[in-house]
Amino acid sequence: MNTLFATDYSIVFNKNAFPVLNHFLDENKYSKIFILVDENTSELCLPEFLPHLSTEIPFEIIEIESGEIHKNIQTCTEIWSVLTELGADRKSIILNLGGGVITDLGGFIAATFKRGIDFINIPTTLLAMVDASVGGKNGVDIGVLKNQIGTITNPKMVVIETEFLSTLPQRQMRSGLAEMLKHGLIADQEYWNLFQDLSQLDLSDLDALIHKAIVIKNQIVQQDPTENGIRKALNFGHTLGHAIESYFLENHTKSALLHGEAIAVGMILESYLSLEQNLIHPENYLQIKNTLKSLFGTVEISDNDRNSICELLIHDKKNEYGKVQFVLLDGIGNVKLNQEVLTTVIMSAFEDYKS
Repeated sequence: MNTLFATDYSIVFNKNAFPVLNHFLDENKYSKIFILVDENTSELCLPEFLPHLSTEIPFEIIEIESGEIHKNIQTCTEIWSVLTELGADRKSIILNLGGGVITDLGGFIAATFKRGIDFINIPTTLLAMVDASVGGKNGVDIGVLKNQIGTITNPKMVVIETEFLSTLPQRQMRSGLAEMLKHGLIADQEYWNLFQDLSQLDLSDLDALIHKAIVIKNQIVQQDPTENGIRKALNFGHTLGHAIESYFLENHTKSALLHGEAIAVGMILESYLSLEQNLIHPENYLQIKNTLKSLFGTVEISDNDRNSICELLIHDKKNEYGKVQFVLLDGIGNVKLNQEVLTTVIMSAFEDYKS
């Protein structure tokens, strides 16, 4: 897969990735390397990664507990303290080896430590490869409210090694698939169509699908790095999806949803809103609904649940002047930004989702 070039960094793939990484580290003469992992990537991915790290620069491993629940300022404070104790300086670099929590958290830590040190994202999950690690967004949650604190700071490089995906359970792979489907829905109907019959795809197709998903996201981000316009398109499914994810995380009677699982629900709901706004045809909506439900099933959401979920919408980062702003589909492959929707229509979307 060909190297991709973002605004001021490169995205390198598979066999080309580690030689490029090692050359970059040595060329920039970093004082020390810090590798941020959680207990899962420490056990499953770090042993695969370290033999590829060919440099004389000293390095340290920093391990945190896994899970969205640890993506908070307290974890950042602990890591900032560890970096200080281990002698990190402005010429140190952090390698974020892990999923979306690690790349989001590690990028934020690097962007703020000593007013900013370099970092490189090495995503190990499908979700992080096609979404979280690319584009420079990083940050942490406030309680269950996602990504409320953060910066847009680009990594120095993103290293995509798809061999890491062999460590993932099927549920995690599906979670990442949701963001790939989203990229097709918002920007490329032909790409979306490739996922209509997954039985025709095998692992040899996966690298090309990952590469294309990153191409789509990178093209959108380059047009609008700070999310004042078209980059908002990447939030399709996320306004309701993030609220659902937050609600299931804070409600102890519910089993927490993975990010992609919640976003899949959000995409169905927001496709219904698009239908009600006469932006997509009924057959488009049914195709989206059936495709996503065939992959992710149906999440049980009661009337009480949906009321609480809707209350969380006010915290969505796209909101302006206290009004909830949706990204809606304008046909498959296009979007309309900053769309306001009546609460009654949102409630109808939840009703239709059940069917």
